[in-house]
Amino acid sequence: MKMKTKFNFSYLLFLAFVSAMGGFLFGYDWVVIGGAKPFYELFFNIDDVPTLQGWAMSSALVGCVLGAVLSGLLADKWGRKNALVLAAVLFIVSAFGTGQSDHFTPFIAYRVLGGLGIGLASTLSPMYIAEVAPAKYRGQFVAINQLTIVVGILAAQIVNWVIAEPIPDQADQGHILASWNGQTGWRWMFWAELLPAFLFFALMFVVPKSPRFLVKIGQPEAAARVLEKIGGKDYAQQELKNMEITLQKDVKGRVALSEVTGKGIGPMLIIGVVLAIFQQWCGINIIFNYAEEIFTAAGYSVGDMLFNIIITGSVNLIFTFVAMRTVDSWGRRKLMMLGALGLAGVYAVLGGAYFFGFTGLPVLILVITAIAIYSMSLAPITWVVLSEIFPNRIRGVAMSIATFSLWVASFVLTFTFPLLNDALGAYGTFWVYSGICILGFWFIQRKLPETKGKSLEEIEMELTGKQPGRESL
Repeated sequence: MKMKTKFNFSYLLFLAFVSAMGGFLFGYDWVVIGGAKPFYELFFNIDDVPTLQGWAMSSALVGCVLGAVLSGLLADKWGRKNALVLAAVLFIVSAFGTGQSDHFTPFIAYRVLGGLGIGLASTLSPMYIAEVAPAKYRGQFVAINQLTIVVGILAAQIVNWVIAEPIPDQADQGHILASWNGQTGWRWMFWAELLPAFLFFALMFVVPKSPRFLVKIGQPEAAARVLEKIGGKDYAQQELKNMEITLQKDVKGRVALSEVTGKGIGPMLIIGVVLAIFQQWCGINIIFNYAEEIFTAAGYSVGDMLFNIIITGSVNLIFTFVAMRTVDSWGRRKLMMLGALGLAGVYAVLGGAYFFGFTGLPVLILVITAIAIYSMSLAPITWVVLSEIFPNRIRGVAMSIATFSLWVASFVLTFTFPLLNDALGAYGTFWVYSGICILGFWFIQRKLPETKGKSLEEIEMELTGKQPGRESL
């Protein structure tokens, strides 16, 4: 007979939202540069140097890749909590230094540091939440991280719009450079990140270490205290029993690469890597990173572009709530397939709109529709799946590999968009993304198992062939 557990939801929400502040800073730091782009390019005199323009936009991705590589090592050695404290420090240093820079080289260096923080937070925040959340509600709690990413994106978009003084439609580059926007405004767009970064740093000292990490390093008593606060003594005992089953092999030993890629684990890693790559190659982040080019091609001015970005960010937020409502009822697999197929269709139509020369509102509506579909499917659900399909013992390393793949894919996406746009035009580029989404739908339908309602240990036992030690809660 299944036992009903009364969970301490106020405590769970506190843990989730504090750790998910890493997601907020991820979203803010990732998008803030888009609003500052028209101004810092003139300030650094790179407005007619495409290679430096691309380097400014994609430099943070170098840090993201490095952060993803380090995240698994740090998560397994220091724990999820301490590694997130480091991420907070990196966000603080990056926000201050980027805004303070008077030369292009230090500007890039601080952007790379910010990317390092993103790489750590993008791996560790959902991992921490997944390891403290009960199985029945894990999808919704992990989706909180995506919610904060979206809120961070929207916050950056609003801050950019509020900080920037009105830009006359006929203003030339000389007037923009000499304006407050061109000299100082873009700096405050980055400095505004300091407040949430300091708050994240302070609050991370209040949350406990992950109970699964505590068991892994041989501290079951400390893990029991955390679990008891979450769901009571009976819940703690049952969770500890299953953690010990899945971690019974060399709890304190290092994880070998052969263990991660070997039989039983390898297929799960392939699924995680492909989903991580697909989340980027589905193309939606192009709309955030190259909003100026996309909306300019649709006939909008710079001022209109900043406002349109807020509209897209608001839609992003609203439909993330839809994902949180449906992830544990509809399931991960169904939402992922819906997202892939929906984006394929919208991109096909959007490409047609560019091909036939439509501008203005029709393009904006299609962009908003694409963001809505992505926000309720691929954006949050990918992180949910990545945080739960890997076994306890190798979760840090496996998440690191998957996240590394995601940021490499993001770099490729960001780097290749100008090339594709130049070679194929906006219409051809979006048709390419439509084809990628069709392939993604095929892979998800064929390979992705459903994981809703199962504990991390139950998922591991099913996928690796181990026998469960208890009946699920």
